Amino acid sequence: MKMRVLKIAGAAVGGLLVLLATAVGALATQSRTVDGHSMEPTLRNGTRFLVTPGSGGEVHRFDVVVFTESARGTTIVKRVIGMPGDKVEIRSTPEDGYQVLLQQGGSGSWYRVRVPAWSGQDTFGGRCCEDDGSGSVESRIQTVPAGRFFYLGDNPDGSADSRKFGWGEVTKVIGRVSAHTWPLTLSWGIGGSPSLSPVEAPTS
Repeated sequence: MKMRVLKIAGAAVGGLLVLLATAVGALATQSRTVDGHSMEPTLRNGTRFLVTPGSGGEVHRFDVVVFTESARGTTIVKRVIGMPGDKVEIRSTPEDGYQVLLQQGGSGSWYRVRVPAWSGQDTFGGRCCEDDGSGSVESRIQTVPAGRFFYLGDNPDGSADSRKFGWGEVTKVIGRVSAHTWPLTLSWGIGGSPSLSPVEAPTS
């Protein structure tokens, strides 16, 4: 009887070790390291995060995604602001340096996008957008084309994003960021959920 119990216990421990090894392997293959400060404080330089399996090639408004930036062919992580069909604009004044405006689906009410992480890091975000989604001399409304998205960093004053590179390509999205994995002192989720505040429709 004792031998049978030991065998059962050994099999259970072995199974748990296999599951643990599988989980660790999955975390290793699906996690990445932040290189840079453009997404601080949401994702800090040197921390690791998990990419949700099976989430490549798709975007959802306000998701943080990993994707290949076409102009340089490099992998970057940024927050999705505008979806295909949305209208976007960025206004900057001496009194209010970073007004990110959004009309969902290209019709109806306009909103100002507010991300908690932007506070104190949004002294002057420039103006947007040119036809390709990049920054412009004067504020201009643009519609996000099919198969594209408009993206920004959570550290506006220190981020190279759509304001520099233009629209992102949905097909080049590697996946959605879902959680921190390292260091263990960080909370599991990435937090920093954006909000929308109604505003008057821009006239540009």
